[in-house]
Amino acid sequence: MSRRFDCSDPEQRTVGLMEAAAAVRRGELVVLPTDTVYGIGADAFTPSAVTALLDTKGRGRGMPPPVLVGTVRAATALIDDMGPYGQDLIDAFWPGPLTLVCKANRALSWDLGDTKGTVAVRMPLHPVALDLLKETGPMAVSSANRSGAPAATTVEEAEEQLGDTVEVYLDGGKTTDNTPSTILDLTTAVPRMLRRGAIPIEKLRGIIGYVATDD
Repeated sequence: MSRRFDCSDPEQRTVGLMEAAAAVRRGELVVLPTDTVYGIGADAFTPSAVTALLDTKGRGRGMPPPVLVGTVRAATALIDDMGPYGQDLIDAFWPGPLTLVCKANRALSWDLGDTKGTVAVRMPLHPVALDLLKETGPMAVSSANRSGAPAATTVEEAEEQLGDTVEVYLDGGKTTDNTPSTILDLTTAVPRMLRRGAIPIEKLRGIIGYVATDD
């Protein structure tokens, strides 16, 4: 049976983070607040947990989840090459709603799905998410909703869609912005925007110059 913890209460927050971290280590699923919408997360290095995450969302291996990290150091350990612009973007926008698609570290033993040798990484600007990620290490995290349904902006909306497939729900209140993160592909010579989101393209161009789009 799922458990929910109100992170506005200091005691519940402490216990909830401990229980969520333990659930992640056991290969179970948790729901956590982020700076965009609520996310459903699993240990990035437990393939069965990542499969359970995709199955719960109703999503196939062709749509691998992004990986959230609690520190920049954790992110760089996952990346083989972030290109000439990655560090400048991290310095400017992390923690925050910018997801960077980079070439993955080929030495890592994990299975996020059909990634074609890449990894989408983000460091969220939310204290509950960051505290959990610092305990668990990198987590595969996708929006806490069934595929095709609206993203959850409250823990109640997430629980209504995902139910007892999730072991622990961390309630951080209603998210302040339901705009998804901006996704930028750094695996090509010219950075390409894959999804428009919370960080507008003008701000990205202010840091790195030209950004390609499909428009």
